[in-house]
Formats: sequence, structure tokens, C-alpha cells
Amino acid sequence: MTTPAVTAPLLQVEDLTVQFPTPDGLITVVDHVSFTLDANRVLCIVGESGSGKSVTALSLVGLVQSRGGRVSAGSVKFRGTELVGQPEKALNRIRGRDIGFIFQEPMSSLNPAFTVGDQIAEVVRRHRRAGRKEAWARAVEMLDRVGIASAAQRAKDYPHRFSGGMRQRVMIALALACDPKLLIADEPTTALDVTIQARTLELLKTLQREQDMAVLFITHDLGVVADIADDVVVMYASQVVEHAPVRDLFRRPQHPYTAGLLAAMPQSALENGSPLVGIPGVVPQPHRLPSGCRFHPRCTHAQAGRCTSEPVELRRLDGGLVRCVRSEELRDPAPVPGAPAPIEGVAVQ
Repeated sequence: MTTPAVTAPLLQVEDLTVQFPTPDGLITVVDHVSFTLDANRVLCIVGESGSGKSVTALSLVGLVQSRGGRVSAGSVKFRGTELVGQPEKALNRIRGRDIGFIFQEPMSSLNPAFTVGDQIAEVVRRHRRAGRKEAWARAVEMLDRVGIASAAQRAKDYPHRFSGGMRQRVMIALALACDPKLLIADEPTTALDVTIQARTLELLKTLQREQDMAVLFITHDLGVVADIADDVVVMYASQVVEHAPVRDLFRRPQHPYTAGLLAAMPQSALENGSPLVGIPGVVPQPHRLPSGCRFHPRCTHAQAGRCTSEPVELRRLDGGLVRCVRSEELRDPAPVPGAPAPIEGVAVQ
């Protein structure tokens, strides 16, 4: 009897650590982050601003160096190929062709001196070695595919002629022009109003299914996570604090930080008829991290000694991963004073 072959993940990140130089020395902004992403799956990385999620995304494709940072440890493998340490020329061949990237602010990512059609066509010419006519036809096709009306005409327009929502669609067309196997989307809906955000998410979900690609989606919005994710990584203060399938995470969060984020969702307050709950305090600065569990100064369940003295390791629990020494106690049926209730009213796709 032959043993079935085990398929390697499309993206495999192990112990990724990213540091930035400061006048006070190196500071760690991504601390031993690990996760995998399989083909045709959507993984969301969620957390407050300053948690390290965007730097994680940039470091996967070698873009953190241009911002002064460096990957000091760890491994990033894409389709079995190690990306950490690859020369810029090799990464340039992968970026745009095999891995597409949507940045947070499309107006600063698009070149104002060139038409949107020229910018998409340039990517196609570079990675597909297509002629000018073929590349231009592909640019028009992609603009039409992402819902830009009169695509052949609008391809001749400059970025300033487009609204914020339309510019984001142009960025999606640019990122997907070469049919990448992995799309990294760094908070692509943050600057959009609710209606345009919903349309953009629906578009991304449709294109993900049509192109059979994996998506790594960076966001601070758990409503977006519920709508698009298969699996979720929760980051806090440069570390992964929870990693679980999206349904498990919403039905029974294992980390108090995750529970706090869920309780702070407006949808939760509306469903439960309760006031909106906030998490006290702020994410600590990378050069001023607390001892022990990094969330303990903001956690209503923290205990002196257990939570404040020694670093907390990420461990497996109920099919997921959690970084909390009290996670098993806090999930018991007996209520813990002050513990947020499980979120049952949020619809998960």
C-alpha cells in the first residue's frame, strides 16, 4: 500500500524575525512569527496598529529592507523556494509574477506620471515578455475584469482621474495581471467607505475563486475577517497570540486579546444588545515591551507571577494555537468574572 504524498504549503513561514535599527540599538518588530498558507485558501492576519502585521507582509517578499529593516532570523518558503536571502534580482522575478501585492494606499502606490493602462501593461511586459500590443490588451482586460466601466478608454487615464474605490480596483488589476498564485493584500479596504469596501471584498473573493489563488489578507477589521477568511492569525506586540480556523476563532476565542477584539466589534454590540466594549490601554512600543505576557497590562484576567514573570510560549489547543497560560481555565463553562462572552451573533462566511 502506497502512502499518499503530502503536499507542501504554498507559503511556509517559520520563526520570522524582523528588526529595525534605532539610536538605542536594534528593535524587534516581528518576533518569531510562524504560519503556513495552502493553495486556494485565505489567511487573514489581524491586530491593532503597531502589532507587526504589515511589516510581516512586507518582509515576506523582501520589501522591508527598503524601509530600513532586515530579516534577522527565520525562513520564508514559497512553493518550496527559500525567499530570505535571495538577491533583489531573483525577488523581482517573483514579485508581480508569482506573488501579487496590494498596498494600503493606492494613490501613493500608483505612479501619477503614467496612465493606469501603461502601468499594468509594464508589469505584463516585464513578467510575461509580451509585446506592447498584447500587454495593452491584457491591461484593458484586467480593468474590465475588476469592474472599471469603459475599460479601453479609462486605461488611457492617469490615476488622479479615478476615485479612491476605482484606484483600489486598478491596484487589484495590477496585482493580478500575471495570474499570481499568491496575493498579499495589506489593508486594501481601510481608506474606503463601507459600500465600496463591500464591493471590493466581493470582487477579491470572486477573483480568488476564479484564479485559484491563495490570499494573505492583512486587516484590523474583524468584520472583514468574518467575510473573507478561512484561517486567522492574531498578532499582538510583534507576536502571534492565536492562530485558528475562522469559525473556531469567532465561536470560541482562546486568547483574551482575541476575545476583546471580538467584543469591540459594532456587530457584537448590536447582536447582543450590549454597549460597545473597548480594550483599555494601547499596544506597547517595541522598545518598551512588558515582561511575561505582552498583553498582561491590558488583560482583565492577568495574574501576578503566572502572566507577568516569564515569556509565554505559543502552544496547541483544540486544533489551534494560543499564547496564554490561562486559556484552558478561561474556556471552562463556569463563568470567569469579567470575561467576555463568546461571540455567537457574528455571521462567518
